[in-house]
Amino acid sequence: MEKSRPRLAIDMDEVIADAFTAQRLWYKDTHGYRWTEDELKGHHLGDLATPEHAAGMQALLHEGHFFADLEVMPGAKDALKFLNQHFDIFITTAAMEYPASCAPKFQWLQKHFPFIPALNIVFCGHKSILAADFLIDDNVRHFQHFRGQGILFSAPHNLNVEWSPRVANWKDAVAYLMQQHPETEAP
Repeated sequence: MEKSRPRLAIDMDEVIADAFTAQRLWYKDTHGYRWTEDELKGHHLGDLATPEHAAGMQALLHEGHFFADLEVMPGAKDALKFLNQHFDIFITTAAMEYPASCAPKFQWLQKHFPFIPALNIVFCGHKSILAADFLIDDNVRHFQHFRGQGILFSAPHNLNVEWSPRVANWKDAVAYLMQQHPETEAP
């Protein structure tokens, strides 16, 4: 009997899709913000902008099309191709926060991660519903009531958050997961 593979749930925004850089560029181009790395540490961009400008970004996110053209996070594609050989991967995005993002996010995934089956893409609200061994996410709130191991993917907004395990990038994520799954050799 073949041993079942561990299940790995992976968030989209700030984990495989670079929404942060796109939002930062929008704030710069639209309103002239030029935040330093120190100013960004521990903050969401909307916290640093005026309420009116933050509302403009929220309107753009609710429109949904913003999510269609995001860049892939560095190393994500190769990491997921490798991990897909050893884990059952599910892309799990809290898309219900922005319901109009579902179609653009799905199309983005098909374009950049065609090796992830459509049936392994989960648009949800609370991630506590996930039945996975691991969840890689940039928001610790998604680990509440999640029964597996939450792995915090570093992003500017979470740099002041205490959580272990934390990974800085996809190279670190693969290394951590391979330590948890020692019968697999890392690339």
